[in-house]
Amino acid sequence: MLNILFAGVSLAYTGFKLYRSVKETKISPSTKDIIKKEEVISTTCLLANSQKVATNLSVVSEDYDDIIRKNTVQDFVISSVSLGLAILGSIVYSPLIIVSIAGLAYVTIPIWKKGYHSLFKEHQVNMSVLDSIALPGIFLTGHYIIAAIAYWLYYFSQKLLLQTENNSKKSLIGIFAEQPSFVWILKDDVEIEIPFNTLQIGDIIVVNAGETIPVDGVISYGIASIDQHVLTGESQPSEKEQGEQVFASTVLLSGKIHIKVEKAGKDTVAAKISEMLISTIDFKTSIQSRGQKIADDTVLPTIVTSVLALPVAGLTGTTAVLFSCIGDNVRIISPISVLNFLKIASEQSILIKDGRVLELLNKVDTVVFDKTGTLTQEQPHVGKIYTLQNYQENDLLEYAAAAEYKQKHPVAKAIIQAANDRQLNLPQIEEAKYEMGYGIKVTINNRLILVGSIRFMEMEKIDIPKKIRKIISGCHEFGYSLVMVAIDNQLAGVIELHATIRPEAKSIIAGLRKRNMSICIISGDHEKPTQQLAEELGIENYFAETLPENKANHIQQLIDAGKVVCFVGDGINDSIALKKAHVSISLKGASTVATDTAQIILMDASLKHLCQVFELADDLDKNLNTGLITTIIPGLTVIGGVFLVHLGIVASVVMFNAGLLAGVTNSMWPLLKHNKNKKLPR
Repeated sequence: MLNILFAGVSLAYTGFKLYRSVKETKISPSTKDIIKKEEVISTTCLLANSQKVATNLSVVSEDYDDIIRKNTVQDFVISSVSLGLAILGSIVYSPLIIVSIAGLAYVTIPIWKKGYHSLFKEHQVNMSVLDSIALPGIFLTGHYIIAAIAYWLYYFSQKLLLQTENNSKKSLIGIFAEQPSFVWILKDDVEIEIPFNTLQIGDIIVVNAGETIPVDGVISYGIASIDQHVLTGESQPSEKEQGEQVFASTVLLSGKIHIKVEKAGKDTVAAKISEMLISTIDFKTSIQSRGQKIADDTVLPTIVTSVLALPVAGLTGTTAVLFSCIGDNVRIISPISVLNFLKIASEQSILIKDGRVLELLNKVDTVVFDKTGTLTQEQPHVGKIYTLQNYQENDLLEYAAAAEYKQKHPVAKAIIQAANDRQLNLPQIEEAKYEMGYGIKVTINNRLILVGSIRFMEMEKIDIPKKIRKIISGCHEFGYSLVMVAIDNQLAGVIELHATIRPEAKSIIAGLRKRNMSICIISGDHEKPTQQLAEELGIENYFAETLPENKANHIQQLIDAGKVVCFVGDGINDSIALKKAHVSISLKGASTVATDTAQIILMDASLKHLCQVFELADDLDKNLNTGLITTIIPGLTVIGGVFLVHLGIVASVVMFNAGLLAGVTNSMWPLLKHNKNKKLPR
């Protein structure tokens, strides 16, 4: 009797504390609050104009999450100690039960807070409401050990859920994480280093080959070859000279240029894309996990059934029905399943940042690929070689490869690779002069060799025959790059470079087709190369010459048509579309914004494991369905037992935990099987 009185006083006290807490704070941080807090922080990071601010805000986010984690761990520890004291009190020293009750009363406060918030703020009858009734209800019936077990299971599940949410955490960092801390500017013809965040409009910055351009501006001196594919999607390097526009986050392949700053920090095109990225509606931040949804959907029927049980089986029967909630175990076993599949995926070079995406994947019916950098590789390959003046293809390739031998940009690597494939012996360079941006002059066997663009040849007064100009026109239409080779001031021929399709692309497309997927290409590249790639891969649908914001519009159109879309991309220009799609996938080595935005990253920097991602999702779906059965059968058995044979709380808890054990075993089985297969000899 004393114990029951103490329990009542404890619950009354916690009710008073709850009232005070609600009055002062209105609401305690829920999972949704954490997500909103994170979104605010992420937005501020993207709009900040220095890496330092972004870093400081990231620390704030980590501190906030750390508080939530510590509170959950603290409540779990208290419930664990209370369970231990309850068991010892029943066996060794009965007053220990009173201390246990005090601990359980303390951890009732956050449960009641969540129930209050769900019912009166969100106007929802969900598992939080049921927990706030059922757990204290076991208390009031005097089943203290059963109550202690129930509280421990509750906080154990909360801890698991928090771990799942941590895996789902999406941190959108700003484009400024990619910017240098310092830049070189030109003042009075002297190069000086200054902090990036002190850069002013009108400053002249100096950028060398291999560096990322940190600002939007106009070239005031120099010529260069610039890789803009992360921003525009175009595979062919762009040649720029004095007076032409350049953009932040593009890469200077060759040359040295001075840039007059027009836009820096948050005003650059790349940063504007980041702002658009943040303003894009992302429904995934509010989507419930499957287990949580099932649990919430069963709450109202369970409460109604418990009320009907009151005249039949009394308070004990009512509490037993409340504690039998059919979907409750799913809250525990579903996160365990997801966590185990995340681990399996990580060991197969698949990083899944958002556990919920595995539950979305098996609904995907449309896969959209970005072209450049996703279906194609960064390094092109040599296609046709056109020769003049009786030169042979190997002669032309030999000279070009020898000239480009020390260069590191993709075009040079492609030419050298072709020479190696033909097992050509490259002659020694006697003298070399690098014309920044457009080409190279070298002397080989007393012959002057020029290798570079058509602009370079025109600058050197090399005549371009009509036959070659016609070839150039046709190649540009198909998006091919061209490298001109002149020998002793006469054009000797042209090397045609094609985009290199990823070797695994065809088999991946075939695998997706077997799953009855609709497949589409979206590219910022020209019409002809995009069409040609689509035809070669057997893809019917494509969109070419697409601006970054229009990529997202195409995704939205597919969604509006009822499609569940997975987008696979790698560039800054893909980030808005990545966020708009239901499921987003990027490759390791892609731009930082793309990998930050994507929910899944293929860690081997290829598409080889793409079909495997969908297979994992199928396996998870089967596992979750089996887990649902393990929670439905015990729940229905308890409810039937209460009405037919007046089943009590103890039997209800036993059935509940039997279902939980079966569910956890089912959730752990895929990981156990995976680990066993790893150990088998191959």
